[in-house]
Amino acid sequence: MPRRTRICSPRSRSSFKAREIAEQITVARPYAEAVFALAREQNALPVWSEMLRVAAGIAADARMLEALDNPKLSVAARESLFLSVAGDKLNADAKSFVRVLFEAGRFGLLPQIRELFDALKDQTEGVARARISSAFPLDDAQLARLTAALQKRFGKKIEATVSVNPDLIGGAKVIVGDTVIDASVQGELQSMKSQLRV
Repeated sequence: MPRRTRICSPRSRSSFKAREIAEQITVARPYAEAVFALAREQNALPVWSEMLRVAAGIAADARMLEALDNPKLSVAARESLFLSVAGDKLNADAKSFVRVLFEAGRFGLLPQIRELFDALKDQTEGVARARISSAFPLDDAQLARLTAALQKRFGKKIEATVSVNPDLIGGAKVIVGDTVIDASVQGELQSMKSQLRV
């Protein structure tokens, strides 16, 4: 009897991917909390944030991943290769942290660890990150007004990254944490479309 192959729908694949990401974050959390506690104890949150940015960038590099995937390399050789690429951008504590991750087989979690660390850092410093998509480029005055309004609404210092998305037609879309503020023409049209379907 021929073997049947199960075909996954795009929905079940995206559900699987979401579960996989959630599991990675769950495993990464204790590492992020430990390194955050160390950074806080050393009064070095910005320094650690930068070192984790560097390490996560190296860990996500396709050439590095290919090299580290070589089965002929021992854990010590992989760790040595990684640390040689990092060079003096990591201090002794950060190098020790990377060694722990390699020995535990968790170095691939560096991007998630960095993300969780930065979230803890932002929470401690009263900072919220805003992703602003605008239909047109914002000048400095417009960005300052928008940032001030967001700071007032969220009660936190706002660090904004701005991108231009002509698909919005007009206006802007702002994402701060789990909150989405869609003041774009595209958003209004989608809303009207939904209401007309009722």
